[in-house]
Amino acid sequence: MTTHPVSPPVPGAPAHLEALGRHFGDLRDGTHGDAVSRQSKERLFHEAVTLLDPYARRVLREFDHEMLRDTGTVEATGVGRTPDGGLAALWTLSWPEQRETDIQPITLMAHYGRGFHHPHLRGATVADWPLNVFTEEQAAAEVPTLRAIASADLHNLVFQRDYRIVPAIVDDRPGQDGRPGPSSRKEA
Repeated sequence: MTTHPVSPPVPGAPAHLEALGRHFGDLRDGTHGDAVSRQSKERLFHEAVTLLDPYARRVLREFDHEMLRDTGTVEATGVGRTPDGGLAALWTLSWPEQRETDIQPITLMAHYGRGFHHPHLRGATVADWPLNVFTEEQAAAEVPTLRAIASADLHNLVFQRDYRIVPAIVDDRPGQDGRPGPSSRKEA
């Protein structure tokens, strides 16, 4: 199978846009990275969890230190089978007040559902995000959050239809940087 690398929409595109391009390119090409079979995709999922592990732990430790006054416990499950036959790995941060109220811990989850084309990330309860911006600096600090929300929104819109709603994934016209669109380039 010939794959079509997805180039960033603009020179030096932010990592979140490059990640979306890889994600939608997988949908277009019927692959996940270089994998086509479920077995090969599961191998890549295991590798991804290993790569994510130190970063997921670091993020949760940051939350523990700054928000929970170092009272929390970070735990990781490693990769395991889900009831539907898929795979999942969880990193959680629990703390005394959370456990006493019987609510879920802060959760970062990598999951590859049985019927999924490729893996995804999610949290336990993420939906709304607080907006308390009162200065230019506070507004600028929201950029990573805005990027995450926009990336998730576009991902969900593709999930509702398919990758063809994203011109950069199917368009043969050159982008603003003059490079050919992804479907006009062939990988040797």
